[in-house]
Amino acid sequence: MVNKFSVVISGWPAVGKTTIAAKLAEEFGLVMYNGGDILKMLAAEKDYSTASEDWWDTAEAKKFMRERKSDPSFDKKVDKKLSELVKKEGAVITSYTLPWLVKEESVIKLWLRGSTENRARRMANRDSISFAEAKKIITLRDDENKKIYRRLYGFSFGEDLTVFDYMLNTDRLPLDPLIEISKLIVRRQIGG
Repeated sequence: MVNKFSVVISGWPAVGKTTIAAKLAEEFGLVMYNGGDILKMLAAEKDYSTASEDWWDTAEAKKFMRERKSDPSFDKKVDKKLSELVKKEGAVITSYTLPWLVKEESVIKLWLRGSTENRARRMANRDSISFAEAKKIITLRDDENKKIYRRLYGFSFGEDLTVFDYMLNTDRLPLDPLIEISKLIVRRQIGG
């Protein structure tokens, strides 16, 4: 049985990363970290008002994203911090980039896949916005993420999935079975 392990969950925006990560952290007694939260902390340090739950979908966040595109130090700081955390302690981390950046065998890497339409429905429900608005935001964020990570690290986000141990299609099952499958994967991986 593996004593110290971490789980890194990646996937497109609004695919269910945070929800599944929280359940895994609870089930296995791990600390949960969210790459987006660390990036929001950096934005707050630059006097952005990041308090709202759906901050990433606001006009102010879009302004921050423009600044972020011109200054790669934001992402590099987040990734450095997350890399340190995943090596130091047992954790569940949601991150767009970490699966490509860490090579440790003790890290279980999950990719969550979902269609633009289903992700837009999730976002619309979560953030109380229209489906059309959610789809527009999803499309923009998908495009921005691909560009940023190709420029910063040279990998094709959402295309090169060879770094992942497991992939789950969130369109195929409701949330509860996805959570149970994720727990089973981790249990099997750690020998429990």
